[in-house]
Amino acid sequence: MKNNLMKKVVATGLVLTMVMGGGAAAFAHGNDKNDNKGFSNNFNQKGSFKGNTNITININFNDMKNAEWAMRYIASLASKRVFEGYEDGSFKPEKTVTRIEAITAAVRLMGLREQAESDAEKATKLNFKDADKVPAWAVGYVAVALENDLFTESDDSVKPNEEANRLWATTLLVKALKLNAEAKAQMTATLTFKDAKKVPAGSVGYVKVAVDKGLVNGFEDNTFRPEQNVTRAQLAALLDRTSEQLPGQDQNTSTGTVSTAVYNNVLGVTSNGTVTNYNLHPDVFVLRNGVKVAPSQIAVGDTVKLRKYEDTVVFIEVTGTAPVSTNFDVVGILSATTINAQGKIATITLTQNINGVDQSTVYNVGANFTLTGNLANFSTGHVVELKGSNQAVTTIDVK
Repeated sequence: MKNNLMKKVVATGLVLTMVMGGGAAAFAHGNDKNDNKGFSNNFNQKGSFKGNTNITININFNDMKNAEWAMRYIASLASKRVFEGYEDGSFKPEKTVTRIEAITAAVRLMGLREQAESDAEKATKLNFKDADKVPAWAVGYVAVALENDLFTESDDSVKPNEEANRLWATTLLVKALKLNAEAKAQMTATLTFKDAKKVPAGSVGYVKVAVDKGLVNGFEDNTFRPEQNVTRAQLAALLDRTSEQLPGQDQNTSTGTVSTAVYNNVLGVTSNGTVTNYNLHPDVFVLRNGVKVAPSQIAVGDTVKLRKYEDTVVFIEVTGTAPVSTNFDVVGILSATTINAQGKIATITLTQNINGVDQSTVYNVGANFTLTGNLANFSTGHVVELKGSNQAVTTIDVK
């Protein structure tokens, strides 16, 4: 996606959902009669914005209780403008997906949303038998899908309102990865699913490639269920797995190892030996172990994936946790201490300047700690060194 489309980001609430202007809310309205209602160039919902260059990210789905497993996929896709929620704040994870919705998602996933929503593509005269059934907002998406070989030569209909089943959706995304040739080479492969015979001979290669690439897997009973309709949550998982294998399409994503913890909405991340300080949106969505957490739970040493719009990070996934270290040795400015009922130091607060940013950390002090160094300087504003283990200070050395 081009950065000049991303002029404004507003985030509030719990789970990412995109509400865009311009009439392309494929995932927000399904095949309702009023698909385009509320998505004109001037639209207000939980904030004001005009035109296609404005983006509102509402992080507040109210119906994810039974679909927590899909949260990481849904949040990731929403932050890339691929998947959208409904105007009432719901996501409807168990609702089935239509073909036009899946086509729209595939085109967006390929980084072609701007092209699909251009006036030129929307003015395309489609030659499909059911072209009149394609919603006006989706004409550009169908045109771009056709240009990128998401249809076959024998497809004479779009069937926009037909529900997408697992086989059809799987085939679509293998095509989005430009793996047609590889799929055709695998047409004689043997599928290990119990219901492999239900997969048409001409589709075996697509399923085999999808399995080999980790896009799909079977159910617990080792069935593929090719004819089962795909839900929005299931499609989110399939789309996100596919996106990880699309080269050069996610220019707004960065990865690395956390070098400094979040302070004043700034996170330091090291990648290839270079430290970058990222500005976080106040309502940044942070995912750790499949659960939404506060930014403060991002630890130094964690490996992370960040997604941003312009200079603001709106989505962070902790992909690897920091190794646990029992010993520590830190130097900084003494900011504060607290005293326990026995009159001993209970906690000590140290401030460090890391990459130009002051960060304060509170340390628990062990019952039998040692105080050394220039004790006359043991007061706020002076430099001290703390040593300890198991999250407790054992030595305070006053410099």
